[in-house]
Amino acid sequence: QVQLVESGGGLVQAGGSLRLSCAASGGTVSSYFMGWFRQAPGKEREFVAHISRSGVITDYADSVKGRFTVSRDIAKNTVYLQMDSLKPEDTAVYYCAASRSGTRRRVRDQYDYWGQGTHVTVSS
Repeated sequence: QVQLVESGGGLVQAGGSLRLSCAASGGTVSSYFMGWFRQAPGKEREFVAHISRSGVITDYADSVKGRFTVSRDIAKNTVYLQMDSLKPEDTAVYYCAASRSGTRRRVRDQYDYWGQGTHVTVSS
């Protein structure tokens, strides 16, 4: 069973950047389809980005496309979410998740394992 630990969140001004990390243990990131989700106060958890088990296929929510980039480092067994041109509406708790299946990659219930989340606050 894989364990996931996110880090890298914090407070940043609008237009700034942050890089989130998701360190995996008990399993390898290359064995899972990896996703990033976020949950803003009072809202449901929503899909942000996905990287396939092969690392070849990526997918992004329309709201972050062109600003966020998902990647991974197999040697470090870590998945990253580079967030640029941040907006106040990006403020949320960001979660890393792992799925054994690559279908329905934007669906929260498709993911089997979750990290504890890291807070991102973007000030205007």
